Amino acid sequence: MPVSIMLDAGHGGRDPGAVYNGRQEKDDVLKLVLAIGEILQNSEIDVEYTRTTDIYETPFQKATEANEAGVDFFISIHRNSSPLANQYMGVESLIYNLSGIKYEMAENINAQLETVGFKDLGVKARPNLVVLRRTKMPAILVEVGFINSDSDNTIFDKNFNDIAQAIADGILDTLEEKGLWKPEGARNSSTESEFSGDSRENSSDDDSNSEFPGTSDSVERTMPNTNSQPPSNSENRSTASTVTYSVQIGAFRNPAYARRLLNELTEMDFPARIDDSSQYDRVLVGQFDVLNDAAMMERRLKQSGYPTVIVSFSEEV
Repeated sequence: MPVSIMLDAGHGGRDPGAVYNGRQEKDDVLKLVLAIGEILQNSEIDVEYTRTTDIYETPFQKATEANEAGVDFFISIHRNSSPLANQYMGVESLIYNLSGIKYEMAENINAQLETVGFKDLGVKARPNLVVLRRTKMPAILVEVGFINSDSDNTIFDKNFNDIAQAIADGILDTLEEKGLWKPEGARNSSTESEFSGDSRENSSDDDSNSEFPGTSDSVERTMPNTNSQPPSNSENRSTASTVTYSVQIGAFRNPAYARRLLNELTEMDFPARIDDSSQYDRVLVGQFDVLNDAAMMERRLKQSGYPTVIVSFSEEV
């Protein structure tokens, strides 16, 4: 049977990902994923997608889709961002741990991207990212250059087709090395190698409850999403009320989704709760008197792969 791969274009819909001078991560990666998928399909790889248009899905939905589809690999495409424009440049790949076929494939992808002109920043373990931790097959998240690096953007735009080919080649080279795929012309009528892989190597615990939506597809960033700024400090200036701050992770019409997200967060020792005082069940983390404390919690949640927005609550005194 042919190898199957699910390609994921990070973010989407109301979640633009990292933004720089009007350029949105969600648009860059969707275009790139579709180009990679076409190359892989032409190489007789079964390709599935988490999205092919500008829609929004959560990391949990994406991991669940991959698990339910039973694909052999999950490849998520993103662009990186740094605190200051033009501070860093290069590509890096993130995986659950530094072992197995995913590690070899990530290294091959990085090496191929280096030939296009990117600096290779290496392969790093990120066990807290949802799409790496909750998928049951080898999974890789590729950061294709920094979106707030002018030099990386120049490479991305001028060598776009080469970048798509480089990522596809990194994948195919690994499959060929493992006897899981042969280039056209090298195939024969003998039975192709079945993928036995390192199934569930990404999971450190029971993932039976991994199918619930959150609110975004955010991955670890060194710069906060510019579309999700904390409330202005002017909100603190009130003589008639006290203000507290929480970090919102999701808002759901279906209470079951909110409860599942609550369970996920509490398993990771986040002080989460559900606010059902409106038409939506909102999943909130923490209750802080100081905005900076809420911002620190927001950074922790972002590093664990959760989308975030800081919300404030006023109480009359």
